[in-house]
Amino acid sequence: MKVLPVSIILSFLFAAGLAVAADPVSQVKAKIKSGAKIVDVRTPGEFDSGHYKGAVNIPLQEMNARLAEFGDKAKPIVVYCRSGRRSAEAKKILIENGYTDVTDGGGLPDMP
Repeated sequence: MKVLPVSIILSFLFAAGLAVAADPVSQVKAKIKSGAKIVDVRTPGEFDSGHYKGAVNIPLQEMNARLAEFGDKAKPIVVYCRSGRRSAEAKKILIENGYTDVTDGGGLPDMP
């Protein structure tokens, strides 16, 4: 029986949308320490129930209409949500729109 390398299996899962991974916690910490804009991409209700200190709320569903609020495309941005699925999508949208320093913080419980 052949054993597939883990990287191939994970690539398949990511492509199929079955696995979501945030950037490493140390990377998220470093970005926040350097002054990254912290963006909560959950709904306003979720944001109001508790959020990361200093975060602004730009829900995933509103991102395309509110891209200007993310500011300079070269400045660091950390996005997070509840579980990491929406933050991964938010990172993808930002990169597709020319933002060059976007970090996926995963879910709120994952944030440092």
